This record gives sequence, C-alpha cells and structure tokens, in this order.
Amino acid sequence: MNPDSLFKNAPDILPERLKKGLSIPELVEFMGRTCFEARNVRRAAALFRRMIDQGDTIWLGIAGAGIAGGMGGMVTSLIEAGFINVICSTGAQVYHDLHFAFELPVKSIHPAWDDDQLRRHGDTRIYDIGIREKETLEAQDAIIRRFVKERYSRLHPGPISSWQFNHQLGLWVAETASRPELSFTAAAARCGVPIFWDSLSNHSIAMNLVRTDHEGFAIQLSAQQDILHAAAIAFDAQHTGFVELGGGGPKNFIQQTGPTISQILGIEFEGADRGIQIGTAAEREGSLSGCTFGEAVTWGKYQRADEANLVQVWGEYSIIFPLLAAYVTDLCPPRPVDGLCSRMAALNKKLEARR
Repeated sequence: MNPDSLFKNAPDILPERLKKGLSIPELVEFMGRTCFEARNVRRAAALFRRMIDQGDTIWLGIAGAGIAGGMGGMVTSLIEAGFINVICSTGAQVYHDLHFAFELPVKSIHPAWDDDQLRRHGDTRIYDIGIREKETLEAQDAIIRRFVKERYSRLHPGPISSWQFNHQLGLWVAETASRPELSFTAAAARCGVPIFWDSLSNHSIAMNLVRTDHEGFAIQLSAQQDILHAAAIAFDAQHTGFVELGGGGPKNFIQQTGPTISQILGIEFEGADRGIQIGTAAEREGSLSGCTFGEAVTWGKYQRADEANLVQVWGEYSIIFPLLAAYVTDLCPPRPVDGLCSRMAALNKKLEARR
C-alpha cells in the first residue's frame, strides 16, 4: 500500500472558465487559483493588502524607467490613499516625472528604430519611450536650474538630504507647473511623503547641480543624512513593509535600514517585517537585484525567511504593479496620510537617543 500523498491537503486545481465583467480583485484571485507567477501575483496582492490594513509603514522602491513610461499616476494614487509612506527612487525617476507636470514631450514609440537616425533628428529613447533632446531634456534641465535659484534660500546652507531637496522641489512644482497633478513628486510633497534617492550623483538632476554650483548656487547633499533619516523612519515604525519595483540601488537603500540600525549604530533591531519584490534579475549572478529574500534575511534586512510575509514575483513590473495597485485600491479603505516629512526631526531625535 502506498503511503498518503504529501499533497493530500493542498487545494485542488480546477480549470475555471472566465466570465464577463471580472473586477481586478476577482481577476487576481482567479490568477491565484492557477499556477506559476500568476499564483505569486495573487500572494503579493494579498500581502500588500495586509500591509495596508495592518498599519505597516510602507516603503516603495522604484528602479528602471517606469515613471518615464507614465506609471507615476499609479504612485500618486497610492500616495493620496495613504498606502505609501516613504519612497526611494533613482534620481532619474524624479527628473522624468517632471516632464509631465511641465508638459514636455514624452511619446509612446516602437522600439525598433535606427538609433543613429534618431540621434540625427534630436530624438532619444528609453526602449519604447520617445523623448526629445532639446524640447524635453534640455528644457527640463533649465527648469531644474530655475528651481535651484528660486528656492536657494530653502536649500542652502547645507548639508541637506535628498528627501529635503525633493520635498522642496515637489512644493515648487505644485506652485509653478502647468500640470502639477501629473507629478508624483508634487503629490509626495503635498502629502508629506519623503522621496529619497538611492544615489546623489547618478542622474540628470545632480548633473545640473554641477552647473548651478558654478553659477554661485552651491548645494551640499549628504548621503550620511539620507542613511540616518531612512534608519530613523524604520526604527520608529511599528511594522515595516517594503514594495520593490525592480532592484538596484533603491532596493538596497530601502533594505539597508535594518543593518544600519543593528550593525552600524549598535541598536538592537530585527529588520523589516514584510516585503514584496517584482523583478526579472537572475538570482545566480550575485547582483543585489537578483538577491532573494532568504539571502537578505542573512544580512538582517528582514526578520525571518517567512514565505507568507516575503513574496517575490518574477516579472516585469509594468505588468505586475498595476494589478497590485488596482487590487488594493479596490479593497482597502484609505489610510490617513502620515506626513513623515513633518515628523523627521522628532524621528531622528528618537533614534539618536538610543545610540
């Protein structure tokens, strides 16, 4: 006689038929009753919902070029609903976000172009996103430099953190842009959601600061303040949830908050409670982008290798993130906007008191 199957108590898989008029939550639940990454999408959506409903301080990490591709509106929706409390993005995300607020050309194009010909015509592209060099990039550069000069008294003397720079930038965009409602940077500033950069130098905003420095409007940004302020947010949170779109610098910046507190500052701390990662990087080449949650647990970035609270979705986030965002928008009541920007000084003081 064969022993009982180890699968005995697992749910049955049944070939369900589609019906008309499926809502996003119904579609995601339907996907979760199938297989492969569809099932992980459902697990991620359910975890995102728990993060929101159970009061996590939720960080959003944004790598890649999703904002330039028009995904900033989804981020704004989550910010305004109180579903995102902190953001870490590449500086490029903030830079390209402002194109929409100032109505600079960004086009949906086919990726199969002769790139030499595009260059001759003054066109640039990010895969299937078309951007003009002069009308968009150089115009945006001038806008960044104008902001620095008009808000210099609030940016100087330094040093200041990247979130302070972005907060002032978002407030200024809200006052001066023709379409500020199209900017997630402006929405974050209005709601007091800090936007950190993973790097202070690897983007066009920093490139423009080189010029404004030489024009007599020098700004001093502090990576150390970024690290300390991010750690202060994590230390104060009752529960922390990370939602990571892609990998790279934003993923590492968010996840290093735990080791900063425990390993560097010497304060007892166990890392984040929960996490969702959406990306396509391979695990086996040793990059941070491909690092699994289990590997991150060994660094003290998360509390434990818990399958229920750490969900990794292999997929391109322009497909997955809209499903998750729509799922929680439909099912979760809005939360009060936390306004961490206004509380940052108190959070830093609380962390420093424990050192």
